[in-house]
Amino acid sequence: MLPRRLPAAPAAPRTAAAHARGYAVVDVEATGRSPWRHRVVEVAVVALDRFLHPVAEYTTLIDPEGPVGPTHVHRITQDEVAGAPRFREVAPQLLELLSGRLLVGHHVACDRAFLEREFARIGVDLPPVPSLCTMRLARDHLPAAGGFGLRACAEAAGLPPFAAHTALGDALTTADLLRHCAARHPARPLRPAEWTRALREAAALAWPSLAAPRVPPARCARTRANAPAAAPVPDARGGDA
Repeated sequence: MLPRRLPAAPAAPRTAAAHARGYAVVDVEATGRSPWRHRVVEVAVVALDRFLHPVAEYTTLIDPEGPVGPTHVHRITQDEVAGAPRFREVAPQLLELLSGRLLVGHHVACDRAFLEREFARIGVDLPPVPSLCTMRLARDHLPAAGGFGLRACAEAAGLPPFAAHTALGDALTTADLLRHCAARHPARPLRPAEWTRALREAAALAWPSLAAPRVPPARCARTRANAPAAAPVPDARGGDA
């Protein structure tokens, strides 16, 4: 099921006393490796509350306004993005899901760079949101893994097979890997002190907002045939407080 569009909210700093919203697990598929020369062609966000429980999922193909790049890697064809929304058209939903949350990814610096560059192209500067990298966590918690790519880490953690190189498939597995690493050593609390500080820092940041553009139905969020289905996006101001 495709997510419904969320109303835009005015940007406002969150108080230190506000509850941390949790985590935004992200993954992007792109037309190449450079955030400056290439474009996002698919994006997914899995929102978790501060106890790592899932609260929302979102995914869509993106029209990169040019060649889709390495189809042999992400398996997205030019025909599949014909009529898909452009980044500006999904940016309000992405901001709503990312706002106030700690950013998580497998090699999160890469996903973050692509998102920052795409938002910069439409005149939006993302705040300096703290992040958490599951690749780095895996190096500590899965030392016997045959490698530290997402597939190798998932296998080492005993996670089920997943739709690799689909944005939502990778994001869901990254969320599972985050939970696995958090629970692997009973001596370590679910939310170690540094995670708690980062959650509070993320919740206190002022985020920009965008009014939702008028988008023809044909250009609303679109998923591909070989991707997991996304759950509908609830109003982010409720359900995970």
